[in-house]
Amino acid sequence: MNTPKLLPWYASKAGVSEERAAVLWRKAVRKATAETGWVGTSEYWGATMTHFQRLLEEERDTLCAPQVTALVRSQNRMWRLPLIAMEDMCSAINANWQRNLNTHRRAA
Repeated sequence: MNTPKLLPWYASKAGVSEERAAVLWRKAVRKATAETGWVGTSEYWGATMTHFQRLLEEERDTLCAPQVTALVRSQNRMWRLPLIAMEDMCSAINANWQRNLNTHRRAA
């Protein structure tokens, strides 16, 4: 049975090798075949994908890969805070300067 074309994407998303994902795909196909009894129906393919995604999730949970994406994103936001504050301050100073400039021009 051929593997899906998105198998490399699913594998990289779960952090497993493509070879391991192919093994998990074949296992999901066997389970779906035993479960539905029919091959090629929409119910069969839905069951296959459900089993495959569950197997990938279980495989990902067994790996010891740290998930640091959230930490890196929060650090990036904290690094940008002074720059955002400076930009807001410059915008406020510019708006105040323009307002005062227009007031002095009308008075003259």
